Amino acid sequence: MPLYLGVMSGTSLDGLDIALIEQTHSTRLVGTRYLRMPEELRSSLLNLCAPGPDELARAAIAEQHWATLAAQGINDLLAQHETPTHSVRAIGSHGQTVRHEPARGFTVQIGNPALLAELTGISVVSDFRRRDVAAGGQGAPLVPAFHQALFASENSTRAILNIGGFSNLSLLEPERPVHGFDCGPGNVLLDAWIQRHQGLTYDQDGQWAASGQVQMALLHTLLSDPYFQTQGPKSTGRELFNLAWLDQHLQNLPTLAKADVQATLLELTAISITEALKAAQQHTEMLLVCGGGAHNHTLMRRLAQLLPNSQVSSTDAHGVPADWVEAMAFAWLAHCCLEGIPANRPSVTGARGLRVLGAIYPA
Repeated sequence: MPLYLGVMSGTSLDGLDIALIEQTHSTRLVGTRYLRMPEELRSSLLNLCAPGPDELARAAIAEQHWATLAAQGINDLLAQHETPTHSVRAIGSHGQTVRHEPARGFTVQIGNPALLAELTGISVVSDFRRRDVAAGGQGAPLVPAFHQALFASENSTRAILNIGGFSNLSLLEPERPVHGFDCGPGNVLLDAWIQRHQGLTYDQDGQWAASGQVQMALLHTLLSDPYFQTQGPKSTGRELFNLAWLDQHLQNLPTLAKADVQATLLELTAISITEALKAAQQHTEMLLVCGGGAHNHTLMRRLAQLLPNSQVSSTDAHGVPADWVEAMAFAWLAHCCLEGIPANRPSVTGARGLRVLGAIYPA
């Protein structure tokens, strides 16, 4: 029974998702573990997303803490399922993205895979993105190949939407290569705005956004960003979409109610997703949503309103818990690496060809 672990720490920086899968001809979720990100570590990682002093030392210390936290969660998960470490073939560790600038030829994920292997006694596969970037690709998104393996249908045109800090789409059409790209901000601006003004880490169910009114002038200026006008392959991150970017657009407008800004940011997420989907795949029969945004009821309702001809639902409705798709994907990517299976998709990232992704740190 080939077992793999996947560790995912996304751009929302809320915590670590750990998934244990059984990988044969199909993927089966065996167990899960979630660890909330300690505030000190979250702050350290967030600060590394922008230039600052003594970055090398700060990154080295932060990734030690990240790996220690991941090891704790992995050991707890295996103990919970009475699974010995020797029965797990590898850990697929995404690490934490602190810089992603493929246009400049680099992407940086930290997570000290050597330490993670040492603390768990399990081989670790990490650094999945850089081989694709080296081949001229965006290095993201990497999950469309897994989405295709998990959700593709011979009879229907589907899209898989992951809404984490940023949103990305995987487009699944019968008899066509999978396509995909980052749409733009998912939760990143919503989380940052509510944290600034209410001290909360996220807007539960989109309640604060629902209490405000969409401000069209603000929405139009946000949507004027060139990123939304370009077609895939493309990827993005905090380097572009952040509070400074939002503040720059707000300064040219009259003072707006804070809840109205939140409502407009939710509309930005919904519009950027649905317009990108319509442009790339006109007749989507089914949109399956995973990631933290699947729990934002206000956002999910808005997506359904904007896509009246598509069935919009969480991946839960298809037997795969929305919270664990991404962690499962990195466990699957570890399997692909060890088996020598190319896991990038040039139609998604723009790389020059198929590549085996990941660097192996033996136990």
